[in-house]
Amino acid sequence: MKSRILLLFASIFLFSGINAQIFEPVKWDFSKEKISDDEYELIFTATIDHKWHLYSQDIPMSPPATTFKFNESDDYELLGKVSEESPVIEEYDPNFEMELKYFANEAIFKQKVKILGSNAKITGSLEFMCCDDTRCLPPTDVDFSFEFGDVQ
Repeated sequence: MKSRILLLFASIFLFSGINAQIFEPVKWDFSKEKISDDEYELIFTATIDHKWHLYSQDIPMSPPATTFKFNESDDYELLGKVSEESPVIEEYDPNFEMELKYFANEAIFKQKVKILGSNAKITGSLEFMCCDDTRCLPPTDVDFSFEFGDVQ
């Protein structure tokens, strides 16, 4: 009897772990390119699963637009705003019943920065929301970090 109860609980925990896997239709990669001695381009690349889309920075209040927040520091200066480098799709979104701008397959965002010291660290977060034709996932925050020089 005890072994049956133990087997039942073990089965429940095993299968609940399978169902609890996190679904992430958008995966982020961060890189940087040197432009000059003290200027860099921070590159934020989103790989978007088939049939899913990621909303642009340039949309009305609903759904949440993709946003970037950089933590303040004396180590760097932002040069301009985050740009969208991938082709944007603008069409009617049935989830929100309005025209919206979004990306499919891949979205690349870039931010130019000026590094103000030999060692610098740029940290922050981005928030995004993604949908397919029938559902949307809640807005998601992703932290990012870029290091320059000998920063540990």
